[in-house]
Amino acid sequence: MGSLGGGGAIIAVPALIYLVGQSPLEASTTSLVVVGLTSVVGVLQHGRAGRVAWGEGMVFGLLGAAGAAGGSVASQRVPEAVLMTAFGLLLLFVARTMWRRARSGARRADADDLQAVPPLLTLRPVRVDASRVLPVLLAASAVGFLTGFFGVGGGFAVVPALTLVLGLPMRRAVGTSLLVMILSATVALGVRAGSGLQLDWPLTLTFAGVAMAASLVGGRIGQAVPAHRLQSAFALLLVAVAVLTLVQTALG
Repeated sequence: MGSLGGGGAIIAVPALIYLVGQSPLEASTTSLVVVGLTSVVGVLQHGRAGRVAWGEGMVFGLLGAAGAAGGSVASQRVPEAVLMTAFGLLLLFVARTMWRRARSGARRADADDLQAVPPLLTLRPVRVDASRVLPVLLAASAVGFLTGFFGVGGGFAVVPALTLVLGLPMRRAVGTSLLVMILSATVALGVRAGSGLQLDWPLTLTFAGVAMAASLVGGRIGQAVPAHRLQSAFALLLVAVAVLTLVQTALG
């Protein structure tokens, strides 16, 4: 999460299921806590470097709140086998997206040269770019649903959405995506809190603590290593995890 602005929960969910023995619902809920806490550390780190668009991130995160709530409710009504099969397919989709993004990054070292796009909302004077409200609402709702349903932060979807819909340069999109994840994870956790699910808090906080420390290291690595190299390696890891998830689900 520190280096790529996402991806932590994509690995956390299967790790909690296959290495720790949690159920998919427990793992996805634990993952929301890990994502939220780790994102706090990451957003502070990126914020100090001026790589967080606070206004745009708040708007995007709040617009995705309904999607996060809906995804949380839906995840509790879906059979575990269906949930894990969908998660495995999601991993393959994310891996393909990361790989294509990496190849594009190899041809264009950085996306910070994107043409500046006017802000969606300005306060002085008050003005809203109505032509982009619907695309932003749809993108935010979709990301929020992914967060609520799978327990993932959705950074793999937030980063391109922030660059394409809001026009943020890549490095600011990575930092801003962490702010969006905090808001989405908080809403999703709030909905799941009423389900009566009890978390293993010692495990959850230990996992989150290690992840928070690792995100600081990841933030430094992300500044030193070309993004397309990190994305390529991460895409291959996701394929391996996806295959494991789908095979384990098929075998029951």
